[in-house]
Amino acid sequence: MIRIFALISWCLAANVAVAQEVETMSGPDLWNADRSIAFDATSLDIDDFIWLARPVVVFADSPNDPRFRQQMDMLSARPDELAERDVIILTDTDPAARSDLRLRLRPRGFMLVIMGKDGEVELRKPGPWNVREISRTIDKMPIREQEINDRRALQ
Repeated sequence: MIRIFALISWCLAANVAVAQEVETMSGPDLWNADRSIAFDATSLDIDDFIWLARPVVVFADSPNDPRFRQQMDMLSARPDELAERDVIILTDTDPAARSDLRLRLRPRGFMLVIMGKDGEVELRKPGPWNVREISRTIDKMPIREQEINDRRALQ
């Protein structure tokens, strides 16, 4: 009986340790662990990603907005292309929360924002865009062109 209690206690302690580890992971660590997931803009500080990732921010007044759903479907259909370009997907569907990103970018209703690694806004769109259009826009950015050239030089 004591062994059973010891085993149960050990399992509970291990679960708590794993949960605490996930809670203490930084935004960039979480993103590096899985680049295909979308993050809630209220849970991360965008400044932590300067020079690491290109934020693609999807705003809407509700997660039920058809344009928001369409945009998220398009982004989730081709996550590898976005990960190749160091894209982090951020969503904000709660205007009442007044996230730092919402206050900084001031969207009205649905808005897609593509930002550079330097943290500057590169493009704002009032409607959904597919991954191909987003990728083409990113590939024209000077920093991305330099990344492509550097990769070619290494081969």
